[in-house]
This record gives sequence, structure tokens and C-alpha cells, in this order.
Amino acid sequence: MVLFEKAPAKINLSLDVLSKRDDGYHNIEMIMTTIDLSDRIEFHELEKDRIKISLESRFVPSDERNLAYKAAALFKERYNIRAGVHIKIEKTIPVSAGLGGGSTDAAAVLRGLNRLWSLNLTLGELAELGAELGTDIPFCVFGGTGIATGRGEIVRPLPSPPPCWVVLAKPDIGVSSGKIFQQIKVDELDHPVNEKLLRALEENDFSMLCANLGNSLERITMGQHPQVRQIKEAMRQAGATGTLMSGSGPTVYGLIMQENKAHRIYNGMRGFCEEVFLVRLLG
Repeated sequence: MVLFEKAPAKINLSLDVLSKRDDGYHNIEMIMTTIDLSDRIEFHELEKDRIKISLESRFVPSDERNLAYKAAALFKERYNIRAGVHIKIEKTIPVSAGLGGGSTDAAAVLRGLNRLWSLNLTLGELAELGAELGTDIPFCVFGGTGIATGRGEIVRPLPSPPPCWVVLAKPDIGVSSGKIFQQIKVDELDHPVNEKLLRALEENDFSMLCANLGNSLERITMGQHPQVRQIKEAMRQAGATGTLMSGSGPTVYGLIMQENKAHRIYNGMRGFCEEVFLVRLLG
């Protein structure tokens, strides 16, 4: 039996860090939405009880360090599955980019194995499992648009943003979320006003949405990688209505309503970095 799962990237419309927790994590409040930039996951059941990961990327391991492998191992252990699986990952989402590439692959593995082995688990149950592995995985299990709180494990669906174009530009660097979070001093952060962003989604107001995008981690990442700030400024000057760094970076995105302007900004950003994408919102 062969199954396929789509693993769409996410962007943060907001990312706020509220406090440090006793368990070492942070309490966060993130509003995220999925975009039409996806990895493709293929599943083949194996007779031998093993997990095999195949992918062509010199930046992503194919062994037990891979988050998709960890998701499969946890799933098999938790539900006492004795069959094996071969998981092929076709990568499109940039690595270490703030777009949830590893998390969405892991989420797709949980959904795919649920179908492959006919366990009929709910998305809520899969999200609970995913929360044991990573902050963004519960949201990625559900997809769409949502707000994640706690350390990311509590996800509530939200109305979709107005349909628009998204230009993504990733400089030729990788950013470790863990290292960025280690440097956080909560009382020194810029905190987005999520109430206004929530209202913009409820009222389907594109201008209000773009005016209230916010990411508490921007200042930290941009302090270490000035090119992220330069890309954001270039995208803003090129005419993107709303611009923001996604996640812990380094990818910057711009939201644009008009297709012609989106293509013009896309072409302009290709002069700044090699990895530039023009996609639509899925959320």
C-alpha cells in the first residue's frame, strides 16, 4: 500500500513570547497560517519492523535525528505497531527557515501513519502526540489558520486571512530556534498586539491584518543577522503591504493583494537572495 501526504509550510502572522516556564520552555502566543509551499511525503508499508527515511537533502539527516523519523518511532511505540514503514520526503520548504519545514513533515507523518495503519485517531489526538516532539507540530497537524498557546500545544482554529499573494525570501543562512530562545529576555521584547490581529481575521480586513503583523524574535535574529533586516526593508520599499520575519527566521515574507505587484516584488527580491518563492495563502 502506498499513501501520500502534503506537508504545507506555515508563516507566523504573530509570534509573542509571554514568559519563561519552570520546565525550561516559554509560554508563547502565535497566530499562524499555512501557505502553498509544501513538502511531499510518501509512505510504503514494510514487512520488516523498521523505519526507513529517504530524502535528497544534504542539510537534513535521514536517520533518527530527523523529526519525521522521531514522529514515526513515537507513533509505532505509542500504538504498539509492529509493521515497518518506508517514508520518502520530497523537500521543497527551505531548511532552518522559520517556516516549520521539519514540524510539518512530522505532522504529515502522524497523519499518514494514522491512515496507513487505519487507527482512526482524531487530529486532536495526533496533535497531542506531536506536542511531545516539537512546538509547531500541533498546529501543523491541523493546518489552516490558528492560534497556538502554552508552549504551542494548545491550538484553536481561526478564520482564514483574506486571500493574497505571499513573497518569501530566505537569505543563505540557517537559524537555530533553540539558540534564539536561549537569548530571550521577556521584558525587553517587542510584543505584538494579537487582539487587533484577531479582529482583522474576524473582519476579513487585509489592511488591518498587515498593520498588526508582529514577531517578538525579530530584534534578536536581526541583531545577529543584519541581512534579515535588509531583506525586510527591501521588501517593504518594493511595495509589500505587510512584511514580517517568520518564526525565529531568517525567512522574511511580504503580503500583497495585486498579482502584478507580487510578481514584481518576487523578481526584485531574487537580487537579494537565491531562495525566493511566490505562493498563495492556504489558511
